[in-house]
Amino acid sequence: MKTLPKSMTIKSWSDDDRPRDKLLKYGKRSLSNAELVAILIGSGNRNESAVDLSKRIMASINNDLSAFGKVSVAELMKFNGIGEAKAISIITALELGRRQLVSREIIPMSIGGSKDVHNLMKPLIGDLNHEEFWVIFLNNSNKVVHKIQLSKGGLTGTLVDMRLLFKHAIGLLSTGIILCHNHPSGKVTPSESDKMLTQKITKGGLTLDIKVLDHVIITEKMYFSFADEGLI
Repeated sequence: MKTLPKSMTIKSWSDDDRPRDKLLKYGKRSLSNAELVAILIGSGNRNESAVDLSKRIMASINNDLSAFGKVSVAELMKFNGIGEAKAISIITALELGRRQLVSREIIPMSIGGSKDVHNLMKPLIGDLNHEEFWVIFLNNSNKVVHKIQLSKGGLTGTLVDMRLLFKHAIGLLSTGIILCHNHPSGKVTPSESDKMLTQKITKGGLTLDIKVLDHVIITEKMYFSFADEGLI
């Protein structure tokens, strides 16, 4: 394989074109997505610079940062020049970014409708490739007092322990709960099992005076509310 000509190496570029120098001189917002990735990986391969390699990686997912957030170590290592250490560095940076987004959440917050539920939960489960079932516990003022992941499943479903659900609700003195889970398929239409589970939990809450206010299905781009659709 032929080596990259010196004129094509990052060190030979002008300061304004080098990602690290560009960041120091103009700030982080001046860099493209590919340039930011190039800083993470540090170097390219024998035939392309870190920036060119990063551009090729980003092009493979149509420059979609949401899709980039789902890449795995194995998928990144398919690119010549990305070894395990570089792939892990990228995954780590992506996870830190996701956690930073989640950390913006302020608790307690009031839930006024399904949109508030979506805003609260999408950063947590919207782009997962497996299903997770969460419960949001509310007080009399519809303020969030706690939320928990009740179960974690595969691509098509999760199991929900109602006894554990209501144990948490009673312990938190919660008067209302909101059910929430994601659909990795991207389809928000509730399944029959989703409807049956909602009815079962709703009936269980009646005897404890704990109301199921909504069940929200979340995907990466949209959501479905049982309450909005008159199913609760």
